[in-house]
Amino acid sequence: MQAIQRQAETSIPTRFGTFSMIGYSYDSENPMPHLALVSKKTDFDKPVLVRIHSECMTGDVFGSLRCDCGEQLEEALRTIGKDGGIVIYLRQEGRGIGLINKMKAYNLQDQGMNTAEANVHLGFEIDERDYGIAICILKDLKVKSVLLMTNNPDKIESLKDSSVEVVGRIPLEIKPHQENKDYLQTKQNLMGHLLDIDNI
Repeated sequence: MQAIQRQAETSIPTRFGTFSMIGYSYDSENPMPHLALVSKKTDFDKPVLVRIHSECMTGDVFGSLRCDCGEQLEEALRTIGKDGGIVIYLRQEGRGIGLINKMKAYNLQDQGMNTAEANVHLGFEIDERDYGIAICILKDLKVKSVLLMTNNPDKIESLKDSSVEVVGRIPLEIKPHQENKDYLQTKQNLMGHLLDIDNI
């Protein structure tokens, strides 16, 4: 199988700081590459602060309150822009089921299912994501050890099986809204995310 490759790199100034944006894909013509946003302040001689973030158009772009994704991304960019590090943005919309199916899952949630039940009802696993691409990106960036900014134990386990050492975890807890508290409780109680919803 062809390895994912670095296809393009450019500098982007943002309100969080200046980042090198690097596009990764199997094909140079791919219109939706995975991305690494590398802060200009990153010290690669120390464990690198890393956020592996899966695409969530509804939250990241449109500010949906059904999840905490957009707020997590903003907090990660703010912290990494200030302290240095890398945001890896994986094109795995809807925990890997795609935007159309995520919209269908939202409709099922409106009928009473939780986020996990809705994905299974549509014929998917609860979480279809694969973090192997993130590991390939970290290796390409010559990252040997990371402080992982996450609440998701699956991300920690994925990296533990690789040559990239996880030396610590930085929680990324967002205060719940009325619209996403049930969603966050499902992540905590059913999916094992490292959250304490009642005390955020």
